[in-house]
Amino acid sequence: MTLEIVDYEDPRAVRLRDLLTNELLARYATEKEPQLSEAAREALSMPPQDFIANVLVLNAVGEPIAHGALRQLNGQWEVKRVITDPAARGTGAATVLMAELERIAARAGARRVILQTGGKQPEAEALYRKLGYQRIPTYPPYEHAIPTSICFAKQLEPMPPPSIVGLE
Repeated sequence: MTLEIVDYEDPRAVRLRDLLTNELLARYATEKEPQLSEAAREALSMPPQDFIANVLVLNAVGEPIAHGALRQLNGQWEVKRVITDPAARGTGAATVLMAELERIAARAGARRVILQTGGKQPEAEALYRKLGYQRIPTYPPYEHAIPTSICFAKQLEPMPPPSIVGLE
């Protein structure tokens, strides 16, 4: 597997984020509420300029199999839009992806990362716990818009910024 940092509008990233949106709608839609509420849509909306990094995991033949992103939210680093293509689940792509997102945040000076998921995503909860994330109270903007949110945080080890050869 290889990692690639891409623009928000990279078509491969868009495809994986669309896959995530469709999967979440299938899990959370009900007859009474077939679409997300306006408050939930607002809480989950992310202007492209808010994203600091969009990361793809590519398989051995260069196909994108996982996506995740980082953004600043109220002075904290938030992990967003984590998805592994269903055909690539169980390959370790999500673990590789999360490690890279954490590395990017730590290298930029973050002391921790936070994330939000939902109660109908037990595999996501299991992954985050396996990776050392601890449950935290639901934080804004999710606490009222999506009260069933499950939020996590992970403390990061500080990392020095990358050195530039020749300037040391």
